[in-house]
Amino acid sequence: MRVDLLIENVRIYNSYFKRFEQGNAAVLDGKFLYIGQRGQESFEAGEIMDGQGRYMIPGLIDIHLHIESTMITPEAFSHGLIKNGVTTIVPEPHEMANVFGLEGVTEMIKASRNCVADMFYAIPSSVPATSMETTGGSIEIEDMDELLRTERIICLGEIMNYVDVITDPDCKTNKILKHIRDNYPQLIIEGHVPKLLDLDLHKMIYSGVDSDHTHQTIEGMVARIGAGMFIELQEKSMTQEVIDYLIRHDVSEHFCFVTDDVMPDSFQRRGHLNSIVRKAIRMGMQPEQAIYASTFTPAKRMRMHDRGAIAPGKIADFVLLTELNELTIGQVYKEGRKVYDTAEAYEPKKAERAFPAHFYESVKLNELTEADFHVTADAEDGRYTARVMMVKDGSTFVEEHQTEAEVRNGQLMWQESGYGLIATFERYGKGGSRAYGLIGGDTIKRGAVATTYSHDNHNLLVVGHNPQDMLLAANEVISKQGGFCAVENGEVLASLHLPVGGILTEEPLEKTAEEVDRLIGAMKSLGYRHYNPIMSISTHSLPVSPALKITDHGLIDVNKGKVIPLLVGMK
Repeated sequence: MRVDLLIENVRIYNSYFKRFEQGNAAVLDGKFLYIGQRGQESFEAGEIMDGQGRYMIPGLIDIHLHIESTMITPEAFSHGLIKNGVTTIVPEPHEMANVFGLEGVTEMIKASRNCVADMFYAIPSSVPATSMETTGGSIEIEDMDELLRTERIICLGEIMNYVDVITDPDCKTNKILKHIRDNYPQLIIEGHVPKLLDLDLHKMIYSGVDSDHTHQTIEGMVARIGAGMFIELQEKSMTQEVIDYLIRHDVSEHFCFVTDDVMPDSFQRRGHLNSIVRKAIRMGMQPEQAIYASTFTPAKRMRMHDRGAIAPGKIADFVLLTELNELTIGQVYKEGRKVYDTAEAYEPKKAERAFPAHFYESVKLNELTEADFHVTADAEDGRYTARVMMVKDGSTFVEEHQTEAEVRNGQLMWQESGYGLIATFERYGKGGSRAYGLIGGDTIKRGAVATTYSHDNHNLLVVGHNPQDMLLAANEVISKQGGFCAVENGEVLASLHLPVGGILTEEPLEKTAEEVDRLIGAMKSLGYRHYNPIMSISTHSLPVSPALKITDHGLIDVNKGKVIPLLVGMK
């Protein structure tokens, strides 16, 4: 019988028994035809490969991530995925949607069509994430209908505004959920439900949201699985107690591993989903179980019945490992064709403009002046209790702290408060709203950092300790049409150019990773103490991530879902 490829002498991962079996695999027309003991006596193969006793596993599948978190385009992202054994992903482009609305989604999909890795898109469901911010675009119900009619859509992306879902029956998010349930009852709905338990959790599941990828505790994870929710476990949830629970209990059908957000330097240095699988194994999980949670269960969750296993009729996406416990990759195959080999050159394509011209002109904000970092207080002179955003290493959550601050001649004397200033400026030409707050904790202690990479609205965010450095950092970002800039004593320490929507670069992953390394080094030199300074600062404006955040509308009490004043009251 004719086949295109015959791989002999390999240890093949059987997803149905969760074990490796010595044998051969035959591929025809991009799919597995046969797995077993038969070899050249049964098949006339166009190519025969000696597997040399290596481990053969399905291509890894990541069902919850945001390409924009790596700050590179889909083509460059795919190039990085393949060398890490990831052959299928479900990206949700809600960052680009916040900048350009429906067009942001369609252009990301368009830019993905010729990528080696398969990309099945999720519809951004929460753009904007709340009504308490200004974005460049929104995704409305009619936009979702358009995407479901014209594009390769696999699910409704994470429902983020969980507060409104459980408290306001008439909110936009509940209208979206009802529309999806009524008109697309088979569409998978993804969730973002941090800390919810008991009745509030069950209300979310009742609404149709039946997965969660946020930070897990044992209590929360058990409550979710027990109520029928699927867990998408990202690295920040991989505590030893969580991994031990997954090892000891028969819950393999109810969770998978995902990356969510991977920074360029981590992607380049540590890898992608493969690094999470490797970490799980190092923490005591059997390789067979870790592989199952990164291939079979994610495929099943997204109803990708054509992949996630090495079996007859499945797409021949597979990875050959030279070492199992460390997941050491030798070759990667996509639809039966070799697309990566550690022994061969693997160069990215030359960067080209893949997006419409106006995607490179999205920062519609005039250069600022020093006066823009003087905070006018609508209060009589005196000493006040003021709220402070306290950054904490180990988390992107920001806690509220209170301090004394003085108002003098109608100005908040923030430089005398002992804390830094955080300011955000609407950058889409939609009214020029702005807001100010105080910031402390594990953030910078001097200088300034500015960025348009500020989830999810991607307005201009500036943190600093003097107006002069803040001005220089902000105007550097504005003049470059987006990105990051770190400044100290009037000197630019590091700058990252993100011209596509103010959030992406078309440079290769390797170059972007080098620039991000320099930026992180600069931020740490300014006193930032955090495991991921870029992710930390970029989520200061995320009003669905506890507990005190800031948007161009003002300070946000995330748990109460409302704008609150900087000054609490006079002392």
